[in-house]
Amino acid sequence: MLALVPLAPADAAAPQTTEQFFKGRVVTMYIGLSAGGGYDLYARLVARHMGQHIPGRPTIVPVNMEGAGGLKLMNWLYTAAPKDGTAIAIVNHGTPFLPLVGGEQFARFDARKFTWIGSANDEVSVCVSWKRTGITSFDQLRRQELIVGSTGPGADEFIFPQLLIGVFGARIRSVAGYAGGNDINFAMERGEVDGRCGWTWSSVVSTRQRWIEDKSINVLLQFALRKHPDLPNVPSIMDLAKDDEERQVLRLAMLRAPFGRPFFAPPGLAADRAAALRTAFDATMRDPAFLAEAKRGHVEILPVPAATLDALLAEAYATPPHIIERARAVMN
Repeated sequence: MLALVPLAPADAAAPQTTEQFFKGRVVTMYIGLSAGGGYDLYARLVARHMGQHIPGRPTIVPVNMEGAGGLKLMNWLYTAAPKDGTAIAIVNHGTPFLPLVGGEQFARFDARKFTWIGSANDEVSVCVSWKRTGITSFDQLRRQELIVGSTGPGADEFIFPQLLIGVFGARIRSVAGYAGGNDINFAMERGEVDGRCGWTWSSVVSTRQRWIEDKSINVLLQFALRKHPDLPNVPSIMDLAKDDEERQVLRLAMLRAPFGRPFFAPPGLAADRAAALRTAFDATMRDPAFLAEAKRGHVEILPVPAATLDALLAEAYATPPHIIERARAVMN
């Protein structure tokens, strides 16, 4: 018995495997916007399937923590959230770029240091007007004002109108402070605002298909590095660039598109747990049951892996300073 005693401390100190850590645990999936919108829809869909692909099969519980398009959540995740794999999140896809384009006074994080897990969709966003406005094309925005709703700094609904005003002289007035996209949609119906500029097309299709069918909204412009196949006749913001510098400014703003539905964890996550979450996310994106549920809900799935998100952030931060400064000027 005495001969076996020296073995006990070494055995007790054996590192815990990823499966042992996650088994029986609850992983909280924080959602940086209010319930009922597109980000909430994607988060809850992923949460229902991803747990079974993580070693140990933990339970994933979605929790909404809205505020400034996800800025509140990103700040908290960077500074205070547990860094052990039990906290993951989704925010507005523009929020990670906020420190770069002029929101450093609000953003207390370096987006490159987060543990990126993957994006569930390479998004195309749109600018829409409610039918009562009579605005049916982007050219009309140079002459007629459109009042749009926004969640706050960092969100597409805040950044994209500023981009259109600063680069193309569009007449847009933004009303900030809504908790999420669903709240902006209700505001459009009530007549508080006349449109939404920076609304992901996947959300339009999955949450407001009826508005497309009954022509309650007019799609004026699309924001992305690519056109959506559903919208071949709607102009892209990239088509409007007049010179190379303008094109670079627009590209910097549009790099957020592949972050369409971005899932991530705090910085400093152990390599084995980070790898487990990324592998589980990739497996979820291929899961027949997940894809079938997404199809039934008209939820677009065009996944982007974590490595691509890291590369896009690196590209954004490597943008020439004079392009960043011009982007900041027009976005703020």
